[in-house]
Amino acid sequence: MIAKALVDHPEQVEVRSVEGQHVIVLELCVHPEDLGRVIGRHGRTAESLRTILGAAGMKLQKHVLVEIIENQFFLFNGKVATQKK
Repeated sequence: MIAKALVDHPEQVEVRSVEGQHVIVLELCVHPEDLGRVIGRHGRTAESLRTILGAAGMKLQKHVLVEIIENQFFLFNGKVATQKK
């Protein structure tokens, strides 16, 4: 929910979770144009997201890692396209 409020393409936000015994890894995938918005200046926004999710993980007694990933697949006129680099 937080990430969707930050970006221009909320429909492209995906969160994948991989849970281990003592850790939860959250992969936050966003549209390439929104990568800077989620990271923020000097990484401040990303660090804030990590702090909030880390605090939530404490309640579960697990360490939470947040990885921000550029979504390489996005919709273009209703069709899936890949980003050309």
